[in-house]
Amino acid sequence: MPLIRSISGLRGTIGDSLTPDVVIRYAAAFAEYCGGGTVVIGRDGRPSGSWIEELVIGALRSCGVTAEVLGLAPTPTVQLAVEKSSATGGISITASHNPSEWNGLKFLNAEGIFLGPDECARFFSSVDAGRAPLAGWKASGGIRIATDIYARHIDASLALPFVNARGLNERGFKVVVDAVNASGSHIVPQLLERCGCEVVKLFCDGSGLFPHTPEPLPENLGQLAAAVKEHGADLGIAVDPDADRLVLIDERGEPFGEEYTITQAAEFILGWSRRNDPSAELSVVVNLSTTRAVDDVAERHGARVVRTPVGEINVALEMKRIGAVIGGEGSGGVILSSLHYGRDSLAGIVITLAHLLQFGGTMSALRASLPSYEIVKRKATLGDGVEAAAVLARIQRDGAGGARVSTADGLRLDFDRSWVHMRASNTEPIVRVIAEAPSREEAEELADRYLSLVTAI
Repeated sequence: MPLIRSISGLRGTIGDSLTPDVVIRYAAAFAEYCGGGTVVIGRDGRPSGSWIEELVIGALRSCGVTAEVLGLAPTPTVQLAVEKSSATGGISITASHNPSEWNGLKFLNAEGIFLGPDECARFFSSVDAGRAPLAGWKASGGIRIATDIYARHIDASLALPFVNARGLNERGFKVVVDAVNASGSHIVPQLLERCGCEVVKLFCDGSGLFPHTPEPLPENLGQLAAAVKEHGADLGIAVDPDADRLVLIDERGEPFGEEYTITQAAEFILGWSRRNDPSAELSVVVNLSTTRAVDDVAERHGARVVRTPVGEINVALEMKRIGAVIGGEGSGGVILSSLHYGRDSLAGIVITLAHLLQFGGTMSALRASLPSYEIVKRKATLGDGVEAAAVLARIQRDGAGGARVSTADGLRLDFDRSWVHMRASNTEPIVRVIAEAPSREEAEELADRYLSLVTAI
């Protein structure tokens, strides 16, 4: 499998495309890119992460950079640690939702957010140029082992003004957690316990040995759904290996819908913000592949929706530019600007608990109160030599069918009752086809129709 590099960082398979030489080369180039100082490092727990961490530390120190080591830590914890310190950058060692044989590096700037498109281009150019001057023996970088990193992230999450700690402790929700034995294994249960929850831990040993396919999709969460019903829990929580995505299960063991993590979060935050400042200009930022339900809840609260190309950094930069109160992606990502500009499952969790407490009913009833659409996600592997851009250009020319067209990120076609978005993945060698409509039948028909067009060549 080839090495994949994008605005989401670097990913590859261990022993194949992601080798020790590659890790050292990119880490050393990042040391030069940061211009010295301190770089914060965390890892998601998968077995290869420990030796990659050692190589990253060595490469940084050899270039005169001090490594601040968090150990097992979610990507948002690394982001927050960079933002709240004088660090010049950060590296999260993770391949996100990819299987165990994958790993990677996510690079953060001094603000604790991913490198933007221009920053990425400059950084990757420096990697390709091979520039990474080593420090002399007197100028080697130091190493610091960070402590209390979970407490700092949890404290910041619970200090958010909408969190009713007394109310949550009095209510005492029962929650089942599936952290796939990765970076959320300890911090997520600790957060929930601080919220007065009774926590049932499922796959929370921190070993990095994934008990099932780690992407938090319904087909991978059967054990979580069963545990919610078995324990009579109020909800189930699933996070991916680096704990930047949050997916919910209702009290019946039914998927809440990954698109509805951001939908219910936007509903709550926009409502809370409107009550606190009736005249505020509110906005929410989501990507082009996110459900229309976000537009509907924004309309309820007099807020506008701005859409960006897929990629956390694209959403985060637009949020900063326009001052959006919340943003995210339909894959379970929630970005709360008052905490930090990164997808954060802890932010999503405290919003969900606050929302459920305010709502006063069950998770299934909360889901029923939200606008309802059906979204279908497909993926296609293109043949050798076939370029995604050429395929999408042909579809735009021959298959748009009178739709409103956006080419900001691949090809999105908006119809009166539905939409379809086709784009090359940033992290996998595939083309994603995402379709949404009022009914499952309509969404599947739309997705399958355009999937067949994508694979026709």
